[in-house]
Amino acid sequence: MVILSPTLSLHYTPHFPFSLQSRRGNFRVLLSIGGNIGDTKQRFEKLFWRIQRDNNLRILETAPILKNPPFGYLEQEDFYNSLILLETRIFPKQFLRRILYLEKRFGRLRTFRNAPRTLDIDIIFFENFRIKSRDLTVPHKHWHERESVIIPLINLGKFR
Repeated sequence: MVILSPTLSLHYTPHFPFSLQSRRGNFRVLLSIGGNIGDTKQRFEKLFWRIQRDNNLRILETAPILKNPPFGYLEQEDFYNSLILLETRIFPKQFLRRILYLEKRFGRLRTFRNAPRTLDIDIIFFENFRIKSRDLTVPHKHWHERESVIIPLINLGKFR
């Protein structure tokens, strides 16, 4: 663990951080993952292996896990957040369906905005696509305002 400030710390697990080379011809996707219910770091490890078993997804790199305070709704536990850089041949809308399915498989319930959650997965970037629809906005609208994305992003690539 690396303490960054009184409220921020980086955590390391067997697969956060992780790095692998990219294949040509695939879309590169950056995901933000987070959670604050139960053993989130163990859940991230299980998510890592679940993604690795999917023939349509290939993890290229992960960032260390950041522990940080919640925003929006503050009456909840701190969050753990990280990033996963992966590649896929799946187009964005189908990819979003796969991500929502993974959240549900890991117990995600959408009770209210910024509620505690077992697993939250956001698509930050999808190759160089720009998408703005009711279901999907890429790049993610607020990625550049969130410590939970910026700090892991700064640490992505440092472990090659």
